[in-house]
Amino acid sequence: MEDIKLMQFSPGAGCGCKISPKDLESILKNIPATFQDKNLLVGNSSFDDAAIYDLGNGQALISTTDFFTPIVDDPYEFGYIAAVNAMSDVYAMGGKPIMAISILCWPLEKLPANIAEKVITGATQACANAGIVIAGGHSINIPAPVFGLAVNGIVPVNNIKRNNTATPGCTLFLTKPLGIGILSTALKNNLLAQNDLEVALKWMKTLNISGQIFGEMDCVKAMTDVTGFGLGGHLSEICQSSHVNAEIFFSELPVIENINKYIEQKCIPGGTFRNFKSYGHKIVEMEKMKQFIVCDPQTSGGLLIAVEKNKEEEIIKKAEQFNFFIKKIGQTIERKENENGPYIFIK
Repeated sequence: MEDIKLMQFSPGAGCGCKISPKDLESILKNIPATFQDKNLLVGNSSFDDAAIYDLGNGQALISTTDFFTPIVDDPYEFGYIAAVNAMSDVYAMGGKPIMAISILCWPLEKLPANIAEKVITGATQACANAGIVIAGGHSINIPAPVFGLAVNGIVPVNNIKRNNTATPGCTLFLTKPLGIGILSTALKNNLLAQNDLEVALKWMKTLNISGQIFGEMDCVKAMTDVTGFGLGGHLSEICQSSHVNAEIFFSELPVIENINKYIEQKCIPGGTFRNFKSYGHKIVEMEKMKQFIVCDPQTSGGLLIAVEKNKEEEIIKKAEQFNFFIKKIGQTIERKENENGPYIFIK
């Protein structure tokens, strides 16, 4: 059992196996809206992280799902990370998770049931640390392992945070460093040092509970989490839906230590190139090294937050109060009417 490496079953590890933004758009663009529900506050019409349904009592229900192929070899850690990643969408909307349902797709002919048990054990512990239970689930026997959760959450209607409500002049913050896709590729290639694996595990297992806290702050104008589409993809969604541009100060981006070593060893996820092909035209021309960071697919990445101008100190103090990591990375700027050029400028 100790010799089994889950990542050998991953064509694309973690959120790096997501369908590219370009392909996803082509799949969904012609789906008809056959029914409208006035209580659905957030649905497929936007780039938001989860659906939100108005309960009519000042509260709203958040519903989301996320699942992927193994991001690490250890089954317990895989389950833990998958659960943290799935709950992140609830936090990104400013809410609190309340219950989860598991999604288990498992190749029993290749991987015995006791390994799947460890995956679910890890997820159960992650959910317990977030204060919720896995209340049920569904499983199928298929050729490759996949695991994740469907998560429900709750949020006061006034606290809902979306990614289409940023305004010009907002300060942009990130709550986890970038580089997880590069490290996971190094792990798959048997090149990742143990200390760097431990750093990657630490960040992927960190709950984005800060989103629930920041959701209570009026100065937070927009929020999303950074996952498989990379920083560039998720920021371009904010820019496109909010009708703003963004300046990113590359030297200020938090990046996991030792990333350059693995870039030099060509540990670049395939998802990075798919991401750039999908939205590279939305970003000002940049050198390859910057592309590898900006388009790196994150698994269980941090929150990308747009904060009202001159209110930066409020969110920094709140992060310090709760011991949350937070880093200023840029700002939103006004987009001129009928402007069709890049949305994102890398400084």
